[in-house]
Amino acid sequence: MPNTATYESVWEMFQETSRQFQESKRQIEETSRQFQEMVREDRERRAELDRKFQETDQKFQETARLSRETESFVKEVARQMRETDRKLDRLGSRLGEFVEGMVAPTCETLFAARGIPVHKVSRRVVAKRPGGRIMEIDLFVVNSEVVSLVEVKSKLTVDDVREHVDRMGDFKEFFPEYADKRAIGAVAGMVIDENVRLFAMRQGLFVIEQAGDTVRFANDEAFVPRAW
Repeated sequence: MPNTATYESVWEMFQETSRQFQESKRQIEETSRQFQEMVREDRERRAELDRKFQETDQKFQETARLSRETESFVKEVARQMRETDRKLDRLGSRLGEFVEGMVAPTCETLFAARGIPVHKVSRRVVAKRPGGRIMEIDLFVVNSEVVSLVEVKSKLTVDDVREHVDRMGDFKEFFPEYADKRAIGAVAGMVIDENVRLFAMRQGLFVIEQAGDTVRFANDEAFVPRAW
């Protein structure tokens, strides 16, 4: 016997269909809400990324500006340092010339007092050898038997003394015309520390130092200079 739909069964089917419809609608709304939330979060992430990108770009531009300013500052400092070096070189040269001007006139009396008569005192004597080698002598003191090479500095250092000892060793190669003469050395300075003074004396050099308005030998009367 065929099933006959009753009012109750139809109503139940209608209610079930309505329930399913409501559930589907709820699910669609939930999916839509989730999608909109995802869209909102994506927009926020994009906005945050854009903000960070703009901040990064601003920082990059600021860094580039600071880099340009730093480069300009470094160039200016380097220029000022080069200018200062040139001024110091000129000052050092003038001081050296001033000390030479003090020492040169007294060489005759200083060396004569040590039994070394002086016939001539020359300033800035230069000799050249093959290979571009050059020797410059600040003060060149000469008599018939002895020549003295005087190195003059505003502030004498141990390295200056060592260089002068080397110069003494090479002297007769650069000046063979004095090969038959006894060569002695001296160093002079406006400022000479005690350790430098003693070091020069141990190398067999006369040490000429400032004494008031004039200069004198720091070596005692018993000092015997080394001969080259």
